[in-house]
Amino acid sequence: MRPAPIALTCGEPAGIGPELAAKAWAELGAALPFFLIGDPAHLPARTPVVEISDPSEALRAVAKGLPVLPHPFDGPAEPGVPQPAHARGVIDVIAHAVDLVQAGEASAVCTGPINKKALKDGADFAYPGHTEYLAALAGVDRVVMMLACDQLKVVPATIHIPVAEVPAALTRALLYDTFRITHEALIRDFGVESPRIAVAGLNPHAGEGGSIGHEELDTLVPVVEALKAEGMGLLGPLSADTMFHAAARSRYDAAVAMYHDQALIPIKTLDFSGGVNVTLGLPFIRTSPDHGTAFDLAGQGRADATSLIEALKMADRMAHARAAAAG
Repeated sequence: MRPAPIALTCGEPAGIGPELAAKAWAELGAALPFFLIGDPAHLPARTPVVEISDPSEALRAVAKGLPVLPHPFDGPAEPGVPQPAHARGVIDVIAHAVDLVQAGEASAVCTGPINKKALKDGADFAYPGHTEYLAALAGVDRVVMMLACDQLKVVPATIHIPVAEVPAALTRALLYDTFRITHEALIRDFGVESPRIAVAGLNPHAGEGGSIGHEELDTLVPVVEALKAEGMGLLGPLSADTMFHAAARSRYDAAVAMYHDQALIPIKTLDFSGGVNVTLGLPFIRTSPDHGTAFDLAGQGRADATSLIEALKMADRMAHARAAAAG
């Protein structure tokens, strides 16, 4: 039985989200039912739109046009120019999508890109970004970001902090949570029965026995050994410069890196356009394209929809895997 359709949030109306939604429908059609939550007036003029009143209607509507669950916004949308009046609508659309997925009316949430400054300026948005807001809506304390493509799944243990602050942020508690959430997600959402997780060292050569830093010996190794004793399949800490080539990637299902660029450089090198952002640790599936609002491209029809299309495909695969795991 096919899972419920995927809820796609509109994101920032002045960005490339509306045209990407239209391109995704044109590419996927009825093969992967999803519906957009947003204002139909923000879509490109020639987009075939079918307004729906209930997510279940998307399964039939998708063959005729892009199914849209209407959410009217205040004020017009001008490509490339964010409007403060739109901020509340963007936030409310995200909350609506979460309500639907938690009620079982959607199988996953795929989020269009937002502009955090626009949300803060227009609605005093109190969260650093999408992920933190979703975690608050879901009532969870710790979530993990995964970047995924066909060649690699990688999790940064720390994300948007200065490199100088990374060593102090890499606590044992953080690492335990990161490894456990990644392990559980690989089983539940990606159908990996016995996950193998590669662990990158923080320092060059993974510290080389303490001669190039002690973080591995003091923090990483004790956590890795404790979790291995519990039966978790962890490899490392490994030297990060030798763990992302093809032969090395074949030995693990996902990698955990210690900081933002250590994780994102390899995946953006392998698949710059097709990478997908996945939030692990939520009680529901959430994916998003791995790019921003691109105001400089908005309204020109030139934006690349590959990442959004892959995000929708990954959400669909995860929904099927989760349904199979639940029996």
